[in-house]
Amino acid sequence: MKPQPDPVDPDRLPELSHAVIEAAKFPMLATVDKDSHPRVRPVSPVRVDPDFTIWVANLRSYHKTAEIEANPLVELAYLAPDHDQVRISGTAEVVTDPVVIGEIWEANPLLARYLGSPDNPEFILYRVVPARVRFMREWALEYHEVPLS
Repeated sequence: MKPQPDPVDPDRLPELSHAVIEAAKFPMLATVDKDSHPRVRPVSPVRVDPDFTIWVANLRSYHKTAEIEANPLVELAYLAPDHDQVRISGTAEVVTDPVVIGEIWEANPLLARYLGSPDNPEFILYRVVPARVRFMREWALEYHEVPLS
């Protein structure tokens, strides 16, 4: 017999989704390469906003940089240890605002350890602006649309 998941209270979808994001920590980022092949890899977000905007630090020399430049539509997939899922579809934007970069830099000491300073030409910061957020309880096989503010 297939296990039945707990029912999902629609009013709790944002809270449940943020719990998955916190528990999963490292989502998989999906992009498309120049030949239209999907590419998926884990990333380390450097900030998560309440509105599901996800901030990801990157290096310019990584393949995903060229893929995002060619097609900024991306998806982040989070899988919590209890197998609940969150998928965030959106647009990756390059962040150039020095104030925002400074805030991210100060909040993430590993950036300085690996990159030295925020003016390192290899450093690039993306803001993934969500267009759609979906939550799925383990075993449910049904996504719930999470309202965006």
